[in-house]
Amino acid sequence: MPVTHTSAIKRARQSEKRHVHNHAILHRTKTVVKKFRATIQRPGSEPDEQSADALFREAVSTLHKAATKGVLHRNTASRRIAHLATAFNAFKAR
Repeated sequence: MPVTHTSAIKRARQSEKRHVHNHAILHRTKTVVKKFRATIQRPGSEPDEQSADALFREAVSTLHKAATKGVLHRNTASRRIAHLATAFNAFKAR
């Protein structure tokens, strides 16, 4: 039977905790972005610029937080924010 080092056991524990934490942050980010995109692409309803603006700010904030915590690379977060900003500006121009 192989000898299992205590440090390997600890690293496995830490890795599992980080995985759960990172997954929660990433899931929250994806949810907020989906909510924003659904708001600006809602067909047949009156466009609500105020709620879209609030959701845009929330999406940008969560993306920045994910990048700060190391869940997303900072360039990835910046690219996603730029895409959201482009979509939001197109929505406001309608």
